[in-house]
Amino acid sequence: YIMMGELGLDGKLYPIKGVLAMAMQAKADGYLGILIPNENAAEAALVDDMEIFCFEHLNEVVDFIADPNTKSPIKRTRLVQDNEPKSVTDFSDVKGQENVKRALEIASAGSHNIIMIGPPGAGKTMLAKSIVSILPPLNQMEALETSKIYSITGKLDAVNKSRPFRHPHHSLSAIALIGGGSHPQPGEISLAHNGVLFLDELPEFNRSVIEVLRQPMEEGIVCIARAKMSVTFPARFMLMAAMNPCPCGYYNHPKKECHCSPALIQKYMHKISGPLLDRIDMHIEVVPVLYNELRASKQEESSATIASRVKNAREIQAHRFKNEIGTYTNAQMNSSQLKKYCNITSEGEAILKMAMEKFQLSARAFDRIIKVSRSIADLDNSQTIQINHISEAIQYRSLDKSNWGQYKN
Repeated sequence: YIMMGELGLDGKLYPIKGVLAMAMQAKADGYLGILIPNENAAEAALVDDMEIFCFEHLNEVVDFIADPNTKSPIKRTRLVQDNEPKSVTDFSDVKGQENVKRALEIASAGSHNIIMIGPPGAGKTMLAKSIVSILPPLNQMEALETSKIYSITGKLDAVNKSRPFRHPHHSLSAIALIGGGSHPQPGEISLAHNGVLFLDELPEFNRSVIEVLRQPMEEGIVCIARAKMSVTFPARFMLMAAMNPCPCGYYNHPKKECHCSPALIQKYMHKISGPLLDRIDMHIEVVPVLYNELRASKQEESSATIASRVKNAREIQAHRFKNEIGTYTNAQMNSSQLKKYCNITSEGEAILKMAMEKFQLSARAFDRIIKVSRSIADLDNSQTIQINHISEAIQYRSLDKSNWGQYKN
């Protein structure tokens, strides 16, 4: 058995952080059970096949060791509690922006990183927050993985099915983003594990801060090295970013004049490096919504309808990767898995080759186009990636920084 807790000078036992993670590790190491303070009972009881004994005072522990029959283990609670879903914006409340909604559906289906570029008031933030309503719920393993992180930080209230949605302010530091400290704690990217990390007004973040996202976006983990220890935290998140095309927000706007100088625009765009953009699968322009669209009585497609298609695509991926360790969605495929699971028609290969030569895309961009097209094919219930799937995926990669803000009337 393992004993965990904080001991006061008066013998009283106080709760500690990370009990869920420690209980799961104790089970993996072959321990029969744990002895913990009363306040940690609900958290520890989420782990099955473990005897959990709770105490309020050290004297109770002494009595229990002297005679184990004086106390019975607590009962295990449900792994996933059916909490009431948080209030989120429904896609039916968003007028127009059909192309952006489509892109968000694809991104949700394959857990792809996405960036939205558009003027102020076009609906970027509203669309980003709406994505929570179409993401599939966490499965049991994902719920425990995510809950372990929140347990370590002391932020675990209850285990639920909702995927985390983290929306940090642009003033956060690199340590707050990736984690760290003298006693390393998980950062925002780990708190967004199995969920979404939304960075609004991306160029307003310190460039040195957002550049640290590169390695976690590729590896799905973040390694924090200190003099006394080295810690690895999970960080498999879906990155969503939003930004204006220039400091004032109206560069190449069809109706409003931009007051930014070319040098100021270049400096603004320089805050986002090419290597970071290359790791973002989908680049979307969000155009201003016209008056007629805002006042139209047309019934927009609901989040529930879109969520059903996303769920079906995720189920296809779950079956596809059931024998692949550490791969759950299309965005997480490696090179060998791309060859194994992404069969492209000859017509699709031809247009992909043409796009690579025309836009001078990198090898990473090549892989990400195929991953996105695989998600589009899954939404269509197609085993083979067709030319229309490849064509649509290319549209989400062919946006050049020099052309940002080229809005259409």
